[in-house]
Amino acid sequence: MERRVVITGLGVISPNGTTLADFNNALKHGISGIRHQPDLAALGFSCQIAGKPELSDARIAEYFNALEIRNLDATGIVYGVIAALDAWADAGLNFAAADEPFWDCGISFGTGTSGIDKFRWAMNKIDALEVRKIGSSVVGQVMNGAVSAFIAGKIGLGNQISTNSSACATGTESVIMAYERIKLGTATRILAGSTSDSGPYIWGGFDAMKICPYQFNDNPEKASRPFSATASGFVPGAGAGALVLEDLETALERGAKIYGEVLGGHVNSGGQRGSGTMTAPNSVAVKRCITKALESANTFAKDVEVINGHLTATAKDGLEVLNWKQALGRYKDNFPFINSIKGMIGHCISGAGSIECVASVLQLYEGFIFPNINCEDLHPEITDLIDAGKIPQQMIKKDFSILAKASFGFGDVNACLILKKYPNG
Repeated sequence: MERRVVITGLGVISPNGTTLADFNNALKHGISGIRHQPDLAALGFSCQIAGKPELSDARIAEYFNALEIRNLDATGIVYGVIAALDAWADAGLNFAAADEPFWDCGISFGTGTSGIDKFRWAMNKIDALEVRKIGSSVVGQVMNGAVSAFIAGKIGLGNQISTNSSACATGTESVIMAYERIKLGTATRILAGSTSDSGPYIWGGFDAMKICPYQFNDNPEKASRPFSATASGFVPGAGAGALVLEDLETALERGAKIYGEVLGGHVNSGGQRGSGTMTAPNSVAVKRCITKALESANTFAKDVEVINGHLTATAKDGLEVLNWKQALGRYKDNFPFINSIKGMIGHCISGAGSIECVASVLQLYEGFIFPNINCEDLHPEITDLIDAGKIPQQMIKKDFSILAKASFGFGDVNACLILKKYPNG
């Protein structure tokens, strides 16, 4: 028998909040975490702003021992471990005893790269014929599975430990993967999420592609503009989100707080056919992903009340709204409310989907729809499709039941997740 899957813990490291409470407050009040980055200016970047989480040394020391900190040079691992351990604690769970792991608990935690600064440092040592000075900590930071290995070791997880990587769809995909494993009964509990490194060696390629806005270097909080007629590209960001998923029966037995239920989801690709390319979505695949997610969730399109979209503040925002309209068969005042957190934090690349999943769950659990910022000049291409009131620019207090969260990634990959308010949430 397939199990019902619920969410019992949340953790987040975001440019606009590095605790769940601060992030939640920033969501509700439309607080931006995008700042000018002096290192990008010094390196001659056109876009000299980014959404970069601010973590003190004291905060990091709560999660890593002195030896780990001394050799640690991987921001994505730092973000991911803190978000994951916070989610585990938020779920009211403990670490495993020293002699045996939690055999029924695992990890599905994604990333795009790992320890790119550490990798660069190691390559420079090799080029300088100093390979013996690299030390023993490099492999444990630069392998893609490093973040999952760190988390698993700290908690003591003994089920499947996996790291997925699907560009901007990574975080949402990781939640769907966790959901499917629990639903089939091969795990009781999985820590799902994703993370992204920060810094010039991650963001430089996007700056070189000229898809990041340079006009707002002196006004960074206004730079990321989903839905806007003056949107001029995505602001790079970084961070991590984490969610504890477990089967409903186990959650009820231990009296866990239940944030919401995962009803279903779907992952696919447009194959870079038709309109799809490495950087552009195949609309047929996007719409198929949405409709297949609804089928998986046994949910009708008419029941979706809120969409948390991908919506990156590029020329493709209008196309995304059109795809939603056509997939759901809903438009103008019949369209669901829709929002994008990227106006506040930028595009956190492989960490984006999981941070946005945390934001989606908070909305569902607490009964609010967070505002879209920097879109006072809504693009007419979008308002021709849906009513402006469906793109809230102030927080709306509203109890609702069904939210669709989607992420569409580089390489023409898609992931869509359907979430439901739990009756006692």
